[in-house]
Amino acid sequence: MVELSRETKETQISVKLELYGQGKSKIDTGVGFLDHMLEALSKHSQINLEVICKGDTHIDDHHSVEDIGIVIGQALKRELYPINNIERYGNATIVMDEASVTCDLDISNRPFLVFKMPMEGKVGSFDVELVEEFFRAITFNASMTVHLICNRGTNKHHRIEAAFKALAVALRRGTTINENAGIPSTKGIL
Repeated sequence: MVELSRETKETQISVKLELYGQGKSKIDTGVGFLDHMLEALSKHSQINLEVICKGDTHIDDHHSVEDIGIVIGQALKRELYPINNIERYGNATIVMDEASVTCDLDISNRPFLVFKMPMEGKVGSFDVELVEEFFRAITFNASMTVHLICNRGTNKHHRIEAAFKALAVALRRGTTINENAGIPSTKGIL
């Protein structure tokens, strides 16, 4: 298990993350919709995750959402690297009613995000443009390559939740133990 904290003038965050867990979570970010998404991420990745954030949400949710992505990504990186005996690649397509989102990922130690999910407006009081900020922060700080593509869907809540669940399942698949994999790279290092 990894425990990390980050304190700035804008946020105070603590994260506990156990990669091979049971999907248990304790989430209190001050951003209700993000709490719901992180619970889904934990459940479907089977990562045990605790996130506590006190942020300047009286301004807006941006600093909290981005900084939480940074700290979760840093915790993932500590759990993932050096890579040995895992599948490395993972993918999942998740459907929620009319929405379908695909996530392909490579636990590569090369951060890159492809995000093809049109985002405008709000879900409740949550600015949906923050979804890309969260995924960029987690991807770059975990040093993964992640492609998130919305295949279809009109309901913003469904599309966003499908994206979090797709990342969760792809991550679970990519971190599957494979004793024969060794270091899963022809370079001999990741």
